[in-house]
Amino acid sequence: MTSFLDDPKVRAAVFPLSVEFYHQAGELGLLGEDIELLEGNLVKKMAKSPLHEWLVGFLFDLLADDLPSGWRVRKGGPLTLVRSEPEPDLAVVRGGPADFRHAHPTTAELVIEVAISTVEVDRQKAAIYAAAGVKEYWIVIPAADCVEIHRGLVDGTYAQRLTLTSPARLESSVLPGFAVELGALFHS
Repeated sequence: MTSFLDDPKVRAAVFPLSVEFYHQAGELGLLGEDIELLEGNLVKKMAKSPLHEWLVGFLFDLLADDLPSGWRVRKGGPLTLVRSEPEPDLAVVRGGPADFRHAHPTTAELVIEVAISTVEVDRQKAAIYAAAGVKEYWIVIPAADCVEIHRGLVDGTYAQRLTLTSPARLESSVLPGFAVELGALFHS
């Protein structure tokens, strides 16, 4: 059975939603909490398993301990972009709490997604994050004991994509001093 959207002519006729419409629909209660806007399309988010939540919590604690003054880590908070409003598992942004009282951040220094069953969607998000100026993007893939790292922004795309596997040590290129021992991440 083929999907309705597998046909390129059908896909070309699909009406993309704006971020403004997405916000209005959310305010009217037309969208559930399990939806995010990606490139003008409503995408259902996957349920969060205990492993997913543990990995996000582990990384959140590491980040919270290492952030320089004037930076903060957000857990599952939206980034309002031109055609998307993803809700990354973790995003490190510059600014204080008051800076985001009336608007979500529009970029981040580092975004981390934990991919239990969403590897392909999270890989597609790399282009969205790069276009928004996110300097570094990690996809944590516990099934493979690895992290895909996207970095080196050049004209709105990542110039470098590398994969590190456990037990390597992953060091951020945008947060000096922030590193993760993959053995501890995947085998604690």
